[in-house]
Formats: sequence, C-alpha cells, structure tokens
Amino acid sequence: MISYITGTLEYQSGNSIVVECGGIGYSMMISGQFMNRLPAMHSHIKVFTYMSVREDEISLYGFYDRDELEVFKVLLSVNGVGPKAAMSILSALTVNELRLAVVSEDVKAITRANGIGTKGASRIILELKDKLRLEDMIDAAYEDAMNGSRVGSGGVAQSDIDTRANVVAALTALGYSGVEAGRAVNRVEGWQDMDEEQLLKASLKNII
Repeated sequence: MISYITGTLEYQSGNSIVVECGGIGYSMMISGQFMNRLPAMHSHIKVFTYMSVREDEISLYGFYDRDELEVFKVLLSVNGVGPKAAMSILSALTVNELRLAVVSEDVKAITRANGIGTKGASRIILELKDKLRLEDMIDAAYEDAMNGSRVGSGGVAQSDIDTRANVVAALTALGYSGVEAGRAVNRVEGWQDMDEEQLLKASLKNII
C-alpha cells in the first residue's frame, strides 16, 4: 500500500495530477478543494494516497493532508458511496464543511456534490454522525488556540466557557466572521444546558 508520494508536480488536467517520484510518474485523482491548493507546476509536493483496486481497474487517489484522506476513507464506509462519489463530495465541500453538514444534518449542503441526491445525502448523515465529530473539526483548525483557556468571572463554569469558545471557533473555521459567530452563539437561549453539538446546531439557525 502506498501511504504517500513525495516528488515533483509535473502535470495537471481536470481533476487529475501526475507526480514524478524516482523517475516514475504517478497519476492520481484529487478533489477540487486540493486542486485549489496545488503549488506551482514543477514544484515539490507531498500527496497522501489511497489505492482503489477493482477487477477491471486500479486507481490512485491523492489528498492534501492525512485529515482529508481519513475523511475520504470514512465516506467509503457509507453504503453506496464509492471512491468517485466520495471524491465528488470532497470537491464540493471542504473536510470541515462536510463535518459541519453532518453534525447539523444539512442535507442540502451535501447535495451540492455531483451525483449525490437527497436520499444519498440523508444516508451519509445517518451513517456518519458518530464518525465525523465537531471535536475533530475544532481540533484540526484550532488545536493551539484552544489550549490554556482561563476561568472566567461571574461564576461561569470553565466547561461552559470552553463549550461556547469551541462552537465560536468551529463557526469561524467555516468562514463566518468572529462577530457573526459570537452573536449567533450569544443569541441561543438555554445554552448552559447544551453540549457542543446542540449549541452548534442552535447557533447555525441564528446565522442561516
């Protein structure tokens, strides 16, 4: 199994690239999100890979980082989702956008992917809600920012502060401004009794 390939980006066409390593050109399919982050041609590149082996075809899929690769593998665990469908989803949504869509049960967001209808999106949400967690999104985007939080004043529990801070961090990681995220969280009534996932869903309703 090829875990990753380090070499020179030699060719790009559509959603495929060729990386030369040790005199061999490896052709692989990549997501639209990865395509937007490619370095200049003939630059050094590291690509994490997944090899799909079928009776009539052997295909190599490439990923920007290990997180995108792992989410791709999780998508393959969904009944009816093959490599091409999984790559289509990761082209339409970033890894964090997909996590948020699953956590918030946003069927419409997932149907933005080519070939994924309402039933397919609903199945993805149902099967992945315990596998794609809000905590993973926060850890990936704000691992350093979430360290060393201090206890606030006014008798508010540290766990409550962390819950709200984490949800604000999750929303800003998805592209909302800090002001938008903060206002959305602050407008949620009864947030003290919610966990992060519940608070995120309630906060999203104040933005959308």
